[in-house]
Amino acid sequence: MKKMILWHGSSKIIEHPRYGAGKRFNDYGQGFYCTEHEELAKEWACMELPGGYANRYQIDVSGLKILNLQEPPYTVLHWLAVLSANRKFQPETALSQQGLVYLQTYFLPDLDQYDLIRGYRADDSYFSFTRAFAGNAISYRQLSEAMYLGELGEQIVLHSEAAFERILFEGFEPADGSIYYPKRKQRDESARLKYRQLAMQTDLDGIYMRDILRDKIMPGDKRLDKQ
Repeated sequence: MKKMILWHGSSKIIEHPRYGAGKRFNDYGQGFYCTEHEELAKEWACMELPGGYANRYQIDVSGLKILNLQEPPYTVLHWLAVLSANRKFQPETALSQQGLVYLQTYFLPDLDQYDLIRGYRADDSYFSFTRAFAGNAISYRQLSEAMYLGELGEQIVLHSEAAFERILFEGFEPADGSIYYPKRKQRDESARLKYRQLAMQTDLDGIYMRDILRDKIMPGDKRLDKQ
């Protein structure tokens, strides 16, 4: 057996996560969103000052199919294709709209093949970074670097019924909003500050959304590995 400990930040104690519950317009669609880090779960639990709970679970992942969007052959373009297909992403220009359609056509993995999905978490900061890339304001390299700013964290999503059948509730830890709400804001503000500094750099040799469309860049293109 290969076991993982997962945490889910929430305003509620959730002993029995239910397959088919949750919002449709999340980063990876409907699913149960977790992290391997207790402190990060506490921050996610504190969307407001009153606070919440970091629910702890154990899951046996033996035999489950796991999609890791942060490892080759996947790139940040695959992640952006998934994000734009699930979140309410309003293109601001014709280039942005065409670019997102292109990414969804050629870079979108079939999530229905997988039980668990591992990837970036698109909070407000990440979402603003992706809009800038889609609008041709920053390069592929800059977007890739932005994904690590402020250590905003990755998430693990239970996606299939088989995964939900494996998860076991082990208890919870209270998350004090007076502590974790400011920490969450500080992490986000740190990412935004670092991003502004990154976006001010000129990437003359970088790959931009217009280049992806013009050159018809596809998954596996060696230019994506060099950025």
